[in-house]
Amino acid sequence: METSLSLQSDTPITRPEPCCHDMCCTAGPAPAAATDLDRGTLIRRAFRLEYATVCWMVIEATVAIWAGVQVTSVCLLAFGTDSLIELASAGVLIWRLTAELRRGQVFAEGAERLASRIAGGLLFGLAAYVLIAAGWNLSTQTGETFSWPGLVVTLLAMPVMYLLARRKITLAELLGSRAMRADAMESVTCGWLSLVVVVGLLVQGLTGAWWVDSVTSVAIVWFLIKEGREAWNGAACCCN
Repeated sequence: METSLSLQSDTPITRPEPCCHDMCCTAGPAPAAATDLDRGTLIRRAFRLEYATVCWMVIEATVAIWAGVQVTSVCLLAFGTDSLIELASAGVLIWRLTAELRRGQVFAEGAERLASRIAGGLLFGLAAYVLIAAGWNLSTQTGETFSWPGLVVTLLAMPVMYLLARRKITLAELLGSRAMRADAMESVTCGWLSLVVVVGLLVQGLTGAWWVDSVTSVAIVWFLIKEGREAWNGAACCCN
């Protein structure tokens, strides 16, 4: 018995090598302790989050684009376009979750890679649009005109996006979904964009400083590109 204990104590403990990419660590299979019922419950929660996202984004995009057209605001139009991209991203996630429910997790892993690439592409598209909108404002020396509907919808977007992003990040970790994490980052980005628009509207309304929204919009482009690259490159990292 003593020999057996000695052999056990001298046996080295091997630890798994770290993943080559942080986001890939969240893309692995569900924990062994989780049952199929647990994963099914998580997927249903994810569906509810994405449907809530769709409902809010329809409202947000409609109000922002309508207000942007009414007051000729490129910044509000950019915010409304961001809402449309969020809406498309939510549609991608609904498709990915439906694929897992109908065909199983193995098939969904293939859909996951494609969904992650699509989400990354949407983030790149959003970054390009923000740069174009900001560049247009600076070149024409124009800024947004104050809009009460625009201010209300962007103020509401901040807490709504915060709550949605927080829940999505939690579910992305539990499900091991890169695509849902990328979708959550788009919600975070939407929250920051709403803050930018609110600040721009208020400062422009109070001081007439037309350039404020253009400069502050450029400040978040690095975040969009960073998250877009992680979503795009993560599809090929640590995957077969």
